[in-house]
Parts: sequence; C-alpha cells; structure tokens
Amino acid sequence: MSDVEFARDSGVATITLGRPAEQNRLTRGVLLALQGIVDELAGDGTVQAVVVTGRGSAFFSMGILNPVVRASYSKEQILELVRLANRVYDALETLPQIVIAALNGATRAGAAELSLACDIRLAAAHATFALPEALWGGAPGAGGPVRLPMLVGRARALEIICTGRELDAAEMERLGLGLVLAVYPADRLLAEAQRLAARIAASGPLATRAAKRIVNTRLFGGFGEARALSDALRHAVEWSQDIDEGAAAHREGRTPRFTGR
Repeated sequence: MSDVEFARDSGVATITLGRPAEQNRLTRGVLLALQGIVDELAGDGTVQAVVVTGRGSAFFSMGILNPVVRASYSKEQILELVRLANRVYDALETLPQIVIAALNGATRAGAAELSLACDIRLAAAHATFALPEALWGGAPGAGGPVRLPMLVGRARALEIICTGRELDAAEMERLGLGLVLAVYPADRLLAEAQRLAARIAASGPLATRAAKRIVNTRLFGGFGEARALSDALRHAVEWSQDIDEGAAAHREGRTPRFTGR
C-alpha cells in the first residue's frame, strides 16, 4: 500500500489517498506524488474522468496542517507546503478530465480545499467538511476562500470559513449549489463515484473536455488575482502573533486569546 494509489480502468482513473493510520494526511511526499499523477493525467488522452478518494472510512483526509503538525515545521516550511498545495490543486482543477471527489469521511482544512479543486463532490452519509483554520488563528491558504464562494455564495462561505464549523453530509447537500452533488451510504460511495465517472467517460471526449474548459473560463475570470491576494495574505497571517497563540492554545487545551496582531 502506497501513500497515493493510482489505477486506471476503461477511461476512468482512481486516485486514493492511502495513509489511513495518519488520517490520510497530505504530507509533502503525498502532495508531490499527487503532482506527478496530475502531470501524467494532463497529457493522457485515454482517461476522461478521475475519482479522488481516501482509504478507510474515517477520513477523506485531515488535510496538511493542524496545530500539532504545525509544531514540527518552521514557518518557511509551512509556507512552502501551502505553495506546493496551491500548485497541485490548481493543476488538478485545470485537468482536461472531469474530476470527482468521493468524500468517504472527515474532510478538513487543506483536504477540504483539495476537494474544492475537483469538479464534482459526492459524499458518504457520515462525511463531514470543515475549514477550521480560523479557530487556530490562521486562514485557509490553498484556495478555500477563492473557490468556496462560487459553490455556496459569499455570505455562507464567509460564515463557514470564519466560524471554522463542521458541516455534515446532509447540510453539504442541502446547500444546493454544488458543494456536494449527492450523498450515498458509505458502502456505495466509491461505486457510485466510479459509475458517474464511467458515464462521463462514455461521452464524447471532445465534448466533455470542451464543456469543462468553457465552464471554467466563465467562472474563473478573476481567479488569478484572487489567488495572488490569498498568497500575500497567507504569508502575513503565518508570521502573526495570533497564529502562534492559536497553536499554543491548542497544545495547552485552552481558549486562544487573539489580539489581531
């Protein structure tokens, strides 16, 4: 079992985050492996749809960082990880294939942002979604504030990001604007995701690739500017006192005392 598993079957590729013992965490090695797979898929004319999921039933992925993991990295290493994630997610989003995220469990932080870079999201009935960075004094730095408003609207996106609260599968589907297209029992999720991928792969590849390109062109006119602002603000937040206080409070089991500095 590798950190990232990759399989092809009749025009459908499946990418599985394979670190269940570590909650399928997106380490630097995992992100680099994903980058290699995405680079390969970009030039693959035989694959027309891609499914991304996690191994096990507890986590799609816990993401890249949390206050415990953060303690083992320098700030420059953290920023490098976030920049790497942004490159991978942007490349995933611009693949010519339709990409489906099958959320098989908890989907948090950088993993939630990974799912937002996919074209379609399906969820298991027990799956959850959260961008908890604000609770730790930080901010989502891998595309969450850029992509989420297009799916749930400006007000709801701000509420989700600024409270850091967890959404269950029913609410994800109820939001109704594409955060999650459908919810399935856990034992059916992957089969349903692959069934949808197979239906897409059976359509004309010129048609599906053109449709994705047109839709993305319509939606992402201001994407580059928003991403550049996200990178600049992420750097400022990383060097703030608040993010250090958030990490310390988490370690000490207390409520953080943020000062806005």
